[in-house]
Formats: sequence, C-alpha cells, structure tokens
Amino acid sequence: MLVSEKEKLCAEIAALAEQHGRDRSALIPILQDLQDREGWISDFAMQEIARLLDIHPVEVYSVISFYAFLNAEKKGHFIFRLCRTISCDMAGKDRIARQLENELGIKFGETTEDGHFSLEYTNCMGWCDQGPALMVNDQVFTKVTAQKVHDIVEACRRVWALYPTLGDAKTIELPGAMKIGGCGCKAGGNA
Repeated sequence: MLVSEKEKLCAEIAALAEQHGRDRSALIPILQDLQDREGWISDFAMQEIARLLDIHPVEVYSVISFYAFLNAEKKGHFIFRLCRTISCDMAGKDRIARQLENELGIKFGETTEDGHFSLEYTNCMGWCDQGPALMVNDQVFTKVTAQKVHDIVEACRRVWALYPTLGDAKTIELPGAMKIGGCGCKAGGNA
C-alpha cells in the first residue's frame, strides 16, 4: 500500500470514528461502513481502527472473523453466499452449488481472476421455509433453481458492464431479489 493510500485510508477511518464515536460500541458500524466503501478491511485498517478506538487489534480481527459479512481479504464485487443448512440441503442445495461453480468457473471459497465474483457458503439466513437460499451481496434469492442461478449471474454481469465500480454495482437491485440489512450482524457468524 502506497503512503498516499495509507494516508487516505487513515483519514477515511478517522472520519468514520468521528461519525460513529471512538468507543468499543462504534466498532461494528465503522467496520460495516469501511467494508461498504473499500470492499474489505485490510490489516492496516484493522490496526488503525484499533488505535483510534483504543482497543487491541485482536479485538478488531475477532469481530471481522466472526461475522460472515465482514472480510479481512479481498473478495469479488459480487459475493455469492449459498445457505448450507439442512433445510437448504433438503431443498436441493447441492444442485445449486454445482450450478454456481459451473456458471462462475470457480469453487466455493474462491474468487474469479477478474475479481468480479466470489463464491462461499454461509450459515442460516433465516429463509429455511424457502430454500435453497442464496445471497448476492445484500440481496436474497429464495427457492433458487439452476435457471435462476444462470439468470442471477447474467444480471450481475450486465450490472457490472453498466456500473464498473464497486459502490455503483452494489446499489443496483437484481431482478427477483429481496434487499435486507440494518441489523449489523445480518446473517450470523462464519462457519
């Protein structure tokens, strides 16, 4: 990371600390806002947040590693998260997983070479009666079929072609999606 990039990131984190406060209760809002802007939270950012909030860096890392929607590594612009609970298993999750891998050309836990797509499993998203459930960034799709996977991937590709920046692409609602958010923890911890 270049010095000017570090300075810019420090200023961004300082502004978030001013907005949310400089105590431990501001940690998750700061992390969420930083992730929305940057797409991930670097080691340097974790150190700076810890310094500003006067907490140990391991506390920052432990929060990031617990919540599935906070990333300590770069992910794709579109993060596909497939629910892996028994309800989604019974509704055909494995078929959907294979379709996702085929459509994106990657395995679960990987990101495409162009940086557009990441594929991962997540724990229960709370849509057990409508599985298999899939989340793309913060948009949920239920009763997902192989054809729906194809349509979702193609919609993401079209959005990316029109809005090739992370912030713009994340704000576009995909056809058939339900937008969620607001609770801070979203869908729980990592697996």
